[in-house]
Amino acid sequence: MKTRLFVLALLCAAPLAAQAQNIHYQPNWASLNKRPIPQWFDQAKFGIFIHWGVYSVPAFADPHAQGGEAYAEWYWNHMQNKNGPTWAFHVRNYGANFHYQDFAPQFKAKLFNPDQWAELFAESGAKYVVLTSKHHEGFCLWPCPASWNWNSVDIGPHQDLAGELSRAVVAHGLEMGFYYSLYEWYNPLYLQHSESYVTQHMIPQMKDLVERYHPSILWTDGEWEQPSSYWHSTDFLAWLFNDSPVKNDIVINDRWGKETRGVDGGFYTSEYGLRHGQQSEYTGVHKWEECQGIGKSFGYNRMETASDYKTSAHLIYLLADTVSKGGNLLLDIGPTAAGRIPVIMQERLLQMGAWLKVNGEAIYSSRPWRQAEEGNVRYTARDGNVYAIVEGWPGGELTLAAPMPTSTTTVTLLGLGTPLKWHEADGKMHIQVPQPTVDLMGSPAATYVFKLTGVK
Repeated sequence: MKTRLFVLALLCAAPLAAQAQNIHYQPNWASLNKRPIPQWFDQAKFGIFIHWGVYSVPAFADPHAQGGEAYAEWYWNHMQNKNGPTWAFHVRNYGANFHYQDFAPQFKAKLFNPDQWAELFAESGAKYVVLTSKHHEGFCLWPCPASWNWNSVDIGPHQDLAGELSRAVVAHGLEMGFYYSLYEWYNPLYLQHSESYVTQHMIPQMKDLVERYHPSILWTDGEWEQPSSYWHSTDFLAWLFNDSPVKNDIVINDRWGKETRGVDGGFYTSEYGLRHGQQSEYTGVHKWEECQGIGKSFGYNRMETASDYKTSAHLIYLLADTVSKGGNLLLDIGPTAAGRIPVIMQERLLQMGAWLKVNGEAIYSSRPWRQAEEGNVRYTARDGNVYAIVEGWPGGELTLAAPMPTSTTTVTLLGLGTPLKWHEADGKMHIQVPQPTVDLMGSPAATYVFKLTGVK
């Protein structure tokens, strides 16, 4: 009897992920959507996106353009507009007879130091990394058999860039993932709408990535021209969740067909604040992730100036705002063709890391509170505590209407530690804020976290 009780106790204590290992998912959305998003992803909150490829050689887009026109990684596509700024730049600097493919030998990555990159990402406070294994141009950053002479081992760096970075990132304790574009602008098979593009090119590429590197995230894109049935998305995902070497831990997004964003797949995606649906769809209902560049482009754009880059204060508050509403922030960097991360991007990441070392308990493993925001305050909750994340120094008093204090309520300012005095009046909490110290006010973040215990 004791043995049976012990076994029962073990079964009850088994983590949900382990219990889910016995589920066999069918190749349809009704079944696949039942798979829970692995818990590590929600706990991580902050990741680094990397756009790096042949487009990093010309590294050009009009920073004053709107939306995708400001994306330097779309250089080849933008070249097709013979009246546009990209073609004018191309002719002026390379000549009308210089083809996009001619940039590939110049993509050398001679200064690429994967350990240095991984160390920077760890110092930034990020918990995962997503590298563009293949963008819409079709160039692969690994020795892909399906892309002969259009990958980083056959031409250009002659290095397995994806593999080298993956090993370094994992060695620094972070999760490694890959972005993968389903479509390729000028692949003849895709332009012919041939099914062999999907079955003999695209799916073998994705399986090769998964089996070769065991990623924690597969972040697909370029899905919008065709339905998920065309991409055979449900067949691939059934393999990924049932039979792949990462079936229990891999996280996917929602970009699997022109009808799937915000509906099917894994976490929902938004881009530069363009959330697909109403805010209520994301808050506490379905996991989502916002992706943005530090500048206006994802790929490195040498035309961007300092004014085009977001400040660390902006980025930190963006992180807080996103997390308060149940999302993760995937912040993009664009390395140069030589493999250097621009210093201004390094600085922003290090400043975020410095802030997270002090205030990370309000971010990591937190959850949305019953109210996400109040003016310039964003709320998160963790371990029975509520965190009021305030944009800008609040002055001598911080007034909060949302939290309901009790007889056991205490307030501290993270980074200071000593309890703060407060009182209740007019149905609001009035917190006495001490005179700012040089350390606090000298922070480039200008975002401060007040920890509230014993509130409702």
